[in-house]
Amino acid sequence: QVQLVESGGGLVQAGGSLRLSCAASGRTFSTYSMAWFRQAPGKEREFVAAISWGGSSTYYADSVKGRFTISRDNAKNTMYLQMNSLKPEDTAVYYCSQDKRIRRWVATAGGEYDDWGQGTQVTVSS
Repeated sequence: QVQLVESGGGLVQAGGSLRLSCAASGRTFSTYSMAWFRQAPGKEREFVAAISWGGSSTYYADSVKGRFTISRDNAKNTMYLQMNSLKPEDTAVYYCSQDKRIRRWVATAGGEYDDWGQGTQVTVSS
């Protein structure tokens, strides 16, 4: 089991940037792929981006490709999401999560991840 704590959310104008962090403790961080998901009010949770256990591979949803960058620092047990050129439709609660299976690449369904954090709110005003 892993404990995850997201931070870095906030209110930003369209076109602005935010950097989210996800601090992990518990299960060995460096042997599992990680991902960011988001959930807007009244909508289902959706996949945003994933990164492999070593950080060499990344995968993005089409809606954020070219604007968001996922990264990780295994020495610090932390994952990041750099979000640039933010749009109002990016408004959501953002969650980080760890793949259920060790060294798997790549899963995009929420059911393939567990031990979700509490989330951090991102609000983009127009």
